[in-house]
Amino acid sequence: MPANTDGQSTPGTSWRRVPSTGRQVAALVGFLALSYAVCILASIPIILHSNGWFASSTQAPWMPAGWMFRTVWIGLYACIGLSGWLVWRGGALAGRVLGYYGLQLVLNLAWPLMFFAMFPMLGSAALWLAFAIICALACVLVLLILEAGPVHNWAGLLVLPYFSWVVFSASLNLYSALHN
Repeated sequence: MPANTDGQSTPGTSWRRVPSTGRQVAALVGFLALSYAVCILASIPIILHSNGWFASSTQAPWMPAGWMFRTVWIGLYACIGLSGWLVWRGGALAGRVLGYYGLQLVLNLAWPLMFFAMFPMLGSAALWLAFAIICALACVLVLLILEAGPVHNWAGLLVLPYFSWVVFSASLNLYSALHN
């Protein structure tokens, strides 16, 4: 049952005290900082290997330019942080929702490590393992959408572009695994 965060009583909701404005701002900054910390850490293997083996690999014909990935991910990480904050603000960042939220961050960090950093050591096996990771990430995002959406509509909606980009990225990963 979603908690009431706007001071309005609606059927099926319970009264809940909304955190102070200062606490909400601090939490929002914290969620965005966590999200962008994952972004920075995930960028390291990409930066280190994108001009190496990856530049000479066979890539999907629908592969966008590198600048597009950076631009899209900056926006997606903001959505991730904002979604988590909305669920927290709704008093529901616990249990399964917290687990899914944390797991998607871990999987999001694990994917570039496997795809970019492990390829020189494992070869195509790294690409297949990365594909398994990104598929698991997509599944966790579906669960997160289903759990976060009822807490706050925007919390679920903000994860949809992220899910879409992950599915698109999975297609690129699969192509790489099949052709390298």
